[in-house]
Amino acid sequence: MKKVALVTGASAGLGVEFARQLSERGHRLVLAARRKERLEGLAAELGKARAVAIDLSKKDAAAKLMADLEANGEEIDLLVNNAGFGLIGRFAKADAKRVRQMIDLNVGTLTDLCRAVAPRMIDGKSGGIINVASTAAFQPGPNMAVYFATKAFVLSLTEALHEELKPHGVHVTCLCPGPTRTEFGDVAGFGGNGMFDRVAMESPEVVAAGLEGFDKNKAVVVPGLVNKIGASSTRFAPRSVVRKIAGAIKY
Repeated sequence: MKKVALVTGASAGLGVEFARQLSERGHRLVLAARRKERLEGLAAELGKARAVAIDLSKKDAAAKLMADLEANGEEIDLLVNNAGFGLIGRFAKADAKRVRQMIDLNVGTLTDLCRAVAPRMIDGKSGGIINVASTAAFQPGPNMAVYFATKAFVLSLTEALHEELKPHGVHVTCLCPGPTRTEFGDVAGFGGNGMFDRVAMESPEVVAAGLEGFDKNKAVVVPGLVNKIGASSTRFAPRSVVRKIAGAIKY
């Protein structure tokens, strides 16, 4: 079996940058996302990379992806769960199908992939998982309620897996970026927001921080000083204050 790094959501943003930096580190890659042409272009750019066009929000998507890897003689030694999206707007007015799709992708498929790779990593006493959450994971988010909740799940799950898998030599890290210059804002519905753009970090520095933390087997990585301060401050302020501040943010 060929050892590979699987990067989900690899057709844009942090996923593209994870692919590039992991390729520079010498990893053989499997790139998974919906947009086939983008994936194949990136795979051709990097070499030693294979594109798998798949909608990971669909039912049994993780099982189908794992079957595809097995059919190609590939075994995951690094899983980067990067696929996900957000939606802005009042919960009561949100598109119910789109909300469910977000939960299935951000939470369901991520969990399924972690469960699929963990046993073999434990048996081999090697490998690792990087789950991409967000600084949104540290507080509730009025006007992006479900997205914030999905990222809180990712953070909690990843911290727990970090402790469970650490004795077996498996690294597990949760990367929690703040605002980052990707397509995320356009998809979520607040592209072109001036405040977001002013504080946003660049994808290469976010990914570099995540990989450095993973190398050191840090449970949680929050890139950028401003983001670190924001994430840690929620521990000390009353929850009533935290949610009012989060709800006052204009996207």
